[in-house]
Amino acid sequence: MKLRDYLLLPTLLWFLVFIFAPFLIVVFVSLATRGTYGGIEWSWTLQNYARVFSATYAGVLWESLKLAALTTGLSLVLGILISWEMATARGSVRHFYVMAMVLPFLTNLVIRIYAIRVFVGAEGPLQGTLHNVGVPFDPFALTQNKFLVLYGMVTTYLPFMVLPLYGAFEKFDFSLIEAAQDLGAGSWRILFSVILPNLKKALWAGSLLVFIPSLGEFLIPDLLGGAKSMLYGNLITEQFLKSRDWPFGSALSVVMMVTLIWVVFAVQKRKGVSG
Repeated sequence: MKLRDYLLLPTLLWFLVFIFAPFLIVVFVSLATRGTYGGIEWSWTLQNYARVFSATYAGVLWESLKLAALTTGLSLVLGILISWEMATARGSVRHFYVMAMVLPFLTNLVIRIYAIRVFVGAEGPLQGTLHNVGVPFDPFALTQNKFLVLYGMVTTYLPFMVLPLYGAFEKFDFSLIEAAQDLGAGSWRILFSVILPNLKKALWAGSLLVFIPSLGEFLIPDLLGGAKSMLYGNLITEQFLKSRDWPFGSALSVVMMVTLIWVVFAVQKRKGVSG
Protein backbone atom coordinates (compact mmCIF):
# COMPACT_ATOMS: atom_id res chain seq x y z
CA MET A 1 0.00 0.00 0.00
CA LYS A 2 1.11 3.55 -0.71
CA LEU A 3 1.50 6.22 1.96
CA ARG A 4 -1.62 7.95 0.65
CA ASP A 5 -3.65 4.78 1.25
CA TYR A 6 -2.43 4.58 4.86
CA LEU A 7 -3.41 8.21 5.42
CA LEU A 8 -6.91 7.49 4.11
CA LEU A 9 -7.48 4.67 6.59
CA PRO A 10 -8.29 6.95 9.59
CA THR A 11 -10.77 8.90 7.45
CA LEU A 12 -12.41 5.69 6.24
CA LEU A 13 -12.56 4.32 9.78
CA TRP A 14 -14.10 7.54 11.09
CA PHE A 15 -16.69 7.46 8.29
CA LEU A 16 -17.63 3.83 9.01
CA VAL A 17 -17.83 4.21 12.80
CA PHE A 18 -19.49 7.61 13.14
CA ILE A 19 -21.62 7.90 9.97
CA PHE A 20 -22.32 4.59 8.24
CA ALA A 21 -22.77 2.42 11.38
CA PRO A 22 -25.18 4.87 13.13
CA PHE A 23 -27.17 5.17 9.92
CA LEU A 24 -27.51 1.37 9.74
CA ILE A 25 -28.63 1.28 13.38
CA VAL A 26 -31.33 3.86 12.64
CA VAL A 27 -32.46 1.82 9.61
CA PHE A 28 -32.74 -1.36 11.69
CA VAL A 29 -34.69 0.44 14.44
CA SER A 30 -37.05 1.92 11.82
CA LEU A 31 -38.03 -1.62 10.80
CA ALA A 32 -38.86 -2.63 14.38
CA THR A 33 -42.09 -2.23 16.33
CA ARG A 34 -42.90 0.02 19.27
CA GLY A 35 -43.46 -1.85 22.48
CA THR A 36 -46.46 -1.44 24.71
CA TYR A 37 -44.60 0.84 27.13
CA GLY A 38 -42.40 2.58 24.59
CA GLY A 39 -39.66 0.01 24.15
CA ILE A 40 -38.46 -1.60 20.95
CA GLU A 41 -39.74 -5.00 19.84
CA TRP A 42 -37.65 -6.65 17.15
CA SER A 43 -40.54 -7.80 15.00
CA TRP A 44 -39.84 -6.50 11.52
CA THR A 45 -42.42 -4.37 9.75
CA LEU A 46 -42.75 -1.64 7.13
CA GLN A 47 -45.70 -0.07 8.91
CA ASN A 48 -43.55 2.81 10.18
CA TYR A 49 -42.74 3.88 6.62
CA ALA A 50 -46.40 3.58 5.65
CA ARG A 51 -47.16 6.09 8.43
CA VAL A 52 -44.37 8.40 7.25
CA PHE A 53 -45.93 8.67 3.79
CA SER A 54 -49.47 9.18 5.06
CA ALA A 55 -51.09 12.50 4.21
CA THR A 56 -50.51 14.03 7.65
CA TYR A 57 -46.80 13.36 7.98
CA ALA A 58 -46.06 13.86 4.28
CA GLY A 59 -47.63 17.30 4.68
CA VAL A 60 -45.23 18.10 7.51
CA LEU A 61 -42.29 17.09 5.31
CA TRP A 62 -43.63 19.25 2.48
CA GLU A 63 -43.97 22.27 4.76
CA SER A 64 -40.43 21.72 6.03
CA LEU A 65 -39.11 21.49 2.47
CA LYS A 66 -40.83 24.75 1.57
CA LEU A 67 -39.44 26.53 4.63
CA ALA A 68 -35.93 25.19 3.95
CA ALA A 69 -36.15 26.28 0.31
CA LEU A 70 -37.44 29.74 1.28
CA THR A 71 -34.68 30.10 3.87
CA THR A 72 -32.11 29.11 1.26
CA GLY A 73 -33.53 31.52 -1.32
CA LEU A 74 -33.59 34.50 1.03
CA SER A 75 -30.11 33.66 2.31
CA LEU A 76 -28.92 33.46 -1.30
CA VAL A 77 -30.21 36.92 -2.20
CA LEU A 78 -28.91 38.51 0.99
CA GLY A 79 -25.67 36.56 0.78
CA ILE A 80 -24.85 37.88 -2.69
CA LEU A 81 -25.46 41.48 -1.61
CA ILE A 82 -23.55 41.18 1.66
CA SER A 83 -20.59 39.27 0.23
CA TRP A 84 -20.35 41.77 -2.64
CA GLU A 85 -20.16 44.63 -0.16
CA MET A 86 -17.60 42.74 1.94
CA ALA A 87 -15.36 41.94 -1.02
CA THR A 88 -15.39 45.49 -2.40
CA ALA A 89 -14.87 47.28 0.92
CA ARG A 90 -11.55 48.76 2.04
CA GLY A 91 -9.21 46.67 4.16
CA SER A 92 -10.22 47.83 7.64
CA VAL A 93 -13.93 47.95 6.78
CA ARG A 94 -13.69 44.49 5.22
CA HIS A 95 -12.19 43.07 8.42
CA PHE A 96 -15.03 44.65 10.38
CA TYR A 97 -17.60 43.01 8.09
CA VAL A 98 -15.95 39.60 8.45
CA MET A 99 -15.87 39.92 12.24
CA ALA A 100 -19.52 41.01 12.30
CA MET A 101 -20.45 37.98 10.21
CA VAL A 102 -18.63 35.41 12.35
CA LEU A 103 -19.39 37.08 15.69
CA PRO A 104 -22.73 35.24 16.19
CA PHE A 105 -20.84 31.92 16.18
CA LEU A 106 -19.18 33.00 19.44
CA THR A 107 -22.61 32.82 21.13
CA ASN A 108 -24.64 29.68 21.70
CA LEU A 109 -27.54 29.18 19.27
CA VAL A 110 -30.05 28.85 22.11
CA ILE A 111 -29.00 32.23 23.51
CA ARG A 112 -29.34 33.90 20.12
CA ILE A 113 -32.81 32.49 19.55
CA TYR A 114 -33.92 33.38 23.07
CA ALA A 115 -32.70 36.94 22.42
CA ILE A 116 -35.11 37.18 19.48
CA ARG A 117 -37.87 35.70 21.60
CA VAL A 118 -37.25 38.19 24.42
CA PHE A 119 -37.12 41.10 21.94
CA VAL A 120 -40.64 40.36 20.65
CA GLY A 121 -41.93 39.03 23.99
CA ALA A 122 -44.37 40.61 26.43
CA GLU A 123 -41.59 42.38 28.34
CA GLY A 124 -39.52 43.13 25.25
CA PRO A 125 -38.87 46.47 23.56
CA LEU A 126 -41.00 45.72 20.49
CA GLN A 127 -44.27 45.20 22.33
CA GLY A 128 -43.41 48.03 24.74
CA THR A 129 -42.91 50.44 21.86
CA LEU A 130 -46.13 49.38 20.11
CA HIS A 131 -48.03 49.76 23.37
CA ASN A 132 -46.60 53.23 24.02
CA VAL A 133 -47.49 54.55 20.56
CA GLY A 134 -50.99 53.06 20.77
CA VAL A 135 -50.71 50.47 17.99
CA PRO A 136 -53.11 47.54 18.59
CA PHE A 137 -51.53 44.08 18.37
CA ASP A 138 -52.02 40.48 19.48
CA PRO A 139 -49.21 39.58 21.92
CA PHE A 140 -49.45 35.85 21.21
CA ALA A 141 -49.53 36.25 17.43
CA LEU A 142 -46.52 38.56 17.63
CA THR A 143 -44.35 36.15 19.64
CA GLN A 144 -45.15 32.90 17.81
CA ASN A 145 -45.65 32.93 14.06
CA LYS A 146 -44.18 31.54 10.86
CA PHE A 147 -42.54 34.81 9.87
CA LEU A 148 -40.59 34.82 13.13
CA VAL A 149 -39.47 31.25 12.46
CA LEU A 150 -38.30 32.25 8.99
CA TYR A 151 -36.48 35.26 10.40
CA GLY A 152 -34.72 33.08 12.97
CA MET A 153 -33.75 30.55 10.30
CA VAL A 154 -32.33 33.17 7.92
CA THR A 155 -30.36 35.03 10.61
CA THR A 156 -28.95 31.74 11.90
CA TYR A 157 -27.85 30.22 8.60
CA LEU A 158 -27.03 33.36 6.61
CA PRO A 159 -23.29 33.19 7.49
CA PHE A 160 -23.11 29.72 5.90
CA MET A 161 -24.12 31.37 2.62
CA VAL A 162 -22.09 34.56 2.96
CA LEU A 163 -18.70 33.05 3.74
CA PRO A 164 -18.43 30.80 0.63
CA LEU A 165 -19.66 33.67 -1.56
CA TYR A 166 -17.22 36.08 0.05
CA GLY A 167 -14.36 33.70 -0.73
CA ALA A 168 -15.53 33.49 -4.35
CA PHE A 169 -15.89 37.26 -4.66
CA GLU A 170 -12.33 37.74 -3.42
CA LYS A 171 -11.13 35.76 -6.45
CA PHE A 172 -13.57 37.42 -8.83
CA ASP A 173 -12.16 39.51 -11.68
CA PHE A 174 -14.12 42.76 -11.43
CA SER A 175 -12.70 43.92 -14.76
CA LEU A 176 -15.25 41.57 -16.36
CA ILE A 177 -18.01 43.88 -15.12
CA GLU A 178 -16.33 46.89 -16.68
CA ALA A 179 -15.93 44.99 -19.94
CA ALA A 180 -19.62 44.03 -19.92
CA GLN A 181 -20.61 47.65 -19.27
CA ASP A 182 -18.43 48.79 -22.17
CA LEU A 183 -20.30 46.33 -24.39
CA GLY A 184 -23.63 47.84 -23.34
CA ALA A 185 -24.83 45.16 -20.92
CA GLY A 186 -27.37 46.29 -18.32
CA SER A 187 -27.30 45.52 -14.60
CA TRP A 188 -29.48 42.42 -14.82
CA ARG A 189 -27.56 41.07 -17.80
CA ILE A 190 -24.28 41.56 -15.93
CA LEU A 191 -25.70 39.80 -12.87
CA PHE A 192 -26.98 36.72 -14.70
CA SER A 193 -24.35 36.50 -17.45
CA VAL A 194 -21.17 37.61 -15.71
CA ILE A 195 -21.39 37.52 -11.91
CA LEU A 196 -23.52 34.46 -11.13
CA PRO A 197 -21.78 32.06 -13.56
CA ASN A 198 -18.45 32.88 -11.92
CA LEU A 199 -19.93 32.24 -8.47
CA LYS A 200 -21.59 28.97 -9.44
CA LYS A 201 -19.59 26.64 -7.18
CA ALA A 202 -19.91 28.96 -4.18
CA LEU A 203 -23.65 29.34 -4.81
CA TRP A 204 -24.20 25.58 -4.82
CA ALA A 205 -21.99 25.10 -1.76
CA GLY A 206 -23.71 27.84 0.22
CA SER A 207 -27.15 26.62 -0.77
CA LEU A 208 -26.40 23.12 0.48
CA LEU A 209 -24.89 24.45 3.71
CA VAL A 210 -28.12 26.35 4.38
CA PHE A 211 -30.70 23.90 3.04
CA ILE A 212 -29.44 20.75 4.80
CA PRO A 213 -29.56 22.01 8.41
CA SER A 214 -32.71 24.06 7.70
CA LEU A 215 -34.68 20.94 6.77
CA GLY A 216 -33.94 19.21 10.07
CA GLU A 217 -34.05 22.28 12.31
CA PHE A 218 -36.19 21.82 15.44
CA LEU A 219 -34.97 24.36 18.01
CA ILE A 220 -35.90 27.54 16.11
CA PRO A 221 -39.46 26.43 15.18
CA ASP A 222 -39.99 25.21 18.73
CA LEU A 223 -38.91 28.46 20.41
CA LEU A 224 -40.22 30.98 17.88
CA GLY A 225 -43.14 29.12 16.35
CA GLY A 226 -44.63 27.28 19.30
CA ALA A 227 -47.43 24.86 18.50
CA LYS A 228 -48.17 26.75 15.28
CA SER A 229 -45.05 25.49 13.48
CA MET A 230 -44.73 21.70 13.55
CA LEU A 231 -41.88 20.93 11.20
CA TYR A 232 -40.07 17.71 10.38
CA GLY A 233 -37.30 18.18 12.92
CA ASN A 234 -39.86 18.85 15.67
CA LEU A 235 -41.82 15.77 14.61
CA ILE A 236 -38.74 13.55 14.92
CA THR A 237 -37.91 15.04 18.30
CA GLU A 238 -41.47 14.42 19.54
CA GLN A 239 -41.26 10.74 18.62
CA PHE A 240 -37.99 10.14 20.46
CA LEU A 241 -38.48 12.31 23.57
CA LYS A 242 -42.24 12.46 24.21
CA SER A 243 -44.10 9.72 22.34
CA ARG A 244 -41.26 7.23 22.90
CA ASP A 245 -41.92 5.73 19.49
CA TRP A 246 -38.33 5.15 18.44
CA PRO A 247 -39.13 2.96 15.40
CA PHE A 248 -41.40 5.62 13.89
CA GLY A 249 -38.93 8.38 14.77
CA SER A 250 -36.18 6.35 13.11
CA ALA A 251 -38.32 5.90 9.98
CA LEU A 252 -38.87 9.67 9.85
CA SER A 253 -35.11 10.18 10.24
CA VAL A 254 -34.28 7.72 7.46
CA VAL A 255 -36.71 9.44 5.06
CA MET A 256 -35.17 12.84 5.88
CA MET A 257 -31.61 11.57 5.40
CA VAL A 258 -32.50 9.89 2.11
CA THR A 259 -34.16 13.12 0.97
CA LEU A 260 -31.04 15.12 1.82
CA ILE A 261 -28.77 12.59 0.11
CA TRP A 262 -30.96 12.84 -2.99
CA VAL A 263 -30.72 16.65 -2.88
CA VAL A 264 -26.92 16.48 -2.63
CA PHE A 265 -26.66 14.08 -5.57
CA ALA A 266 -29.11 16.18 -7.61
CA VAL A 267 -26.98 19.27 -6.96
CA GLN A 268 -23.80 17.39 -7.90
CA LYS A 269 -25.42 16.19 -11.11
CA ARG A 270 -26.66 19.70 -11.88
CA LYS A 271 -23.18 21.09 -11.31
CA GLY A 272 -21.76 18.49 -13.69
CA VAL A 273 -24.31 19.27 -16.40
CA SER A 274 -23.85 23.04 -16.11
CA GLY A 275 -20.08 22.77 -16.12
